[in-house]
Amino acid sequence: MNEQNYNAPRTPGEIVITDVSKTFGTVRSLDAVSATIRQGSIFGLIGSNGAGKSTLLRVMAGIYRPDSGSVTYDGEDIWENTARKQDIVYLSDDQFFFAHGTIADMADYYRTMYINWSDDKYDRLRAVFNLETDRKISTFSKGMQKQASVLLALSCCPKYLLCDETFDGLDPVMRQFVKRLLAEEVADGTMTPVIASHNMRELEDICDHIGLLHKGGILFDREVDAMKTSIHKLQLVLTAGEPDISALRVPGTEKNLHVVSYKKSGSIYNLIVRGEREEVEAAADALNPVFRELVPLTLEEIFICEMEEKGYDFNAIVG
Repeated sequence: MNEQNYNAPRTPGEIVITDVSKTFGTVRSLDAVSATIRQGSIFGLIGSNGAGKSTLLRVMAGIYRPDSGSVTYDGEDIWENTARKQDIVYLSDDQFFFAHGTIADMADYYRTMYINWSDDKYDRLRAVFNLETDRKISTFSKGMQKQASVLLALSCCPKYLLCDETFDGLDPVMRQFVKRLLAEEVADGTMTPVIASHNMRELEDICDHIGLLHKGGILFDREVDAMKTSIHKLQLVLTAGEPDISALRVPGTEKNLHVVSYKKSGSIYNLIVRGEREEVEAAADALNPVFRELVPLTLEEIFICEMEEKGYDFNAIVG
């Protein structure tokens, strides 16, 4: 199930996933998945372990061939398309390095595989990450191996970087540093990251688009800014009585705002309300509150509301 219009005009350079299914034995890892990844965004793919995130990224990278459906990049099928794959790099959760290989050895390999490889970027990032490029990668910690994989991937100068749990194993400082590197690449207009994670909080401060994958299918995908501006947490303290706040009316109109939920804690009403910020404030002020405040919702709170309205238990889905 997906809420996008897949008959809409296509934007050059985007990745379009159309009704992709993939089965391994008796396990259906992907079930008619459709999504569009547009250049210049940071697309977050959230879902529990086993939801199909890694499989979807590998299909997007042309590593797996879908059983049905298609993945196209700039209008061309990715499968066995060497020219299109030059612009896509997949960062696996389990990094692959040559046995006894060093970062320098891996750089030599990637240099021959990717025509967009940049020695200048490699040298700059090597100094920034401060990793020993002549040391065997097998002797690195998990976090250092993750750093090495990011260094090599960015040096390939991909148009799309597919990140599978890339932040796992990084310490908090390095995690924020890698996010900053990705954001800088997007700001420069050179790269579009697709970041798969089971941790919503990990994606909140970097992604501008989020897709929720569950049991092999995308339940929905949304722009983060659109979600944050269309639903609000409202706190009210009213003068007296128990007015009906299950339906807030915008003053001067016949429009009632949708109250997703509300509860009273002492003298404070806590509401989750759909609508534009100005409409919510005006409807609240019409109740003549003693106190009124709009509190930002976290991305996780927004998704919980979205999923509950669709009849799903968000916490059960993401584990």
